[in-house]
Amino acid sequence: MSIPNYRGHLIQSKSKIKIALQMLNELGYDAILFVINLKGQLMGSLTDGDVRRGLLNELALDDDVDKFIQPNPKYIQRKNYNLPQIINYRDSGYKILPVIDQNNVVVNVINFRFLKSYLPIDAVIMAGGRGIRLKPLTDATPKPMLKVGDKPIIEHNLDRLSLYGIDDFWISVKYLGEQIEQYFGNGNNRNMNIQYVWEDEPLGTIGAISKIHNFEHDYILVTNSDLLTNLDYEHFFVDFISKNADFSIVTIPYEVTIPYAVLETNKSNVVSFKEKPTYTYYSNGGIYLMKKNVLKFLPQNEHYHATDLMERLIAEGLNVISYPLIGYWLDIGKHEDFQKAQNDIKQIKF
Repeated sequence: MSIPNYRGHLIQSKSKIKIALQMLNELGYDAILFVINLKGQLMGSLTDGDVRRGLLNELALDDDVDKFIQPNPKYIQRKNYNLPQIINYRDSGYKILPVIDQNNVVVNVINFRFLKSYLPIDAVIMAGGRGIRLKPLTDATPKPMLKVGDKPIIEHNLDRLSLYGIDDFWISVKYLGEQIEQYFGNGNNRNMNIQYVWEDEPLGTIGAISKIHNFEHDYILVTNSDLLTNLDYEHFFVDFISKNADFSIVTIPYEVTIPYAVLETNKSNVVSFKEKPTYTYYSNGGIYLMKKNVLKFLPQNEHYHATDLMERLIAEGLNVISYPLIGYWLDIGKHEDFQKAQNDIKQIKF
């Protein structure tokens, strides 16, 4: 389900109510308008009910929308909201809300019929790798742009993140990055803001983030671009906040069953044994959530891996946690992974 452009919910002050009625009719199930002045600032909201009440109070179809509006609509202020506020709005029945900036200008309209949440997070997608193991597919196409089903791998990631209301993106690019930039542009036609970070030299799995100095939010999500997952990003964020984490790693549980009895010994003495035990290990899933202030531990414009940052944060005594994924996850690194993705995309609900 594609998300409509939010500008369909905006109407200029002084517009005739007849125009507003036409727009409300076109919006159908989502019939609410937000009235803005010439500067784009929010003045009020307008629904079918507001129009009916106005007409019953002897307003006319030739009157301006300004006479019909509710002057104090609920809204979200960009850079000044939190997840409990979003959940409260969503659960209280406020399905469509304008987002305003510090100057009261409407910069977005969120619709919980299309969005699962509206997370106060910036997302960085690492898309600069060469994809050598997928040659010759990657000889003329960057790995993130290889299609899984009907769209590129990286687009699956962007769409999943935007489903949770994340709309500030940075894409780190190098190898054939022009194709990625040309395909997505600045993201305006997707209700997103997309910026690009060019790596002159390979900077590892997280080093490119040191080149970004204008994050919008206090929380940053970093993900590899070659993953396919149905991760619940809201639950991931709630877990992060509830545990007062500084850095969280999505981890993939792997169970290993030993086909024999395993003995625990003390020198030559058998202390205990387990018959064919199963052990669970957790692997790095390539998706990270962090507080913005941990970026001070990143070296500037140097080759640096996420695992290097984890080790540094642990050494500094920060709270680094694991988030075991319950759901689908696939790292598309080899040809057999790519083929599995083609089959899975037909069956897994994303």
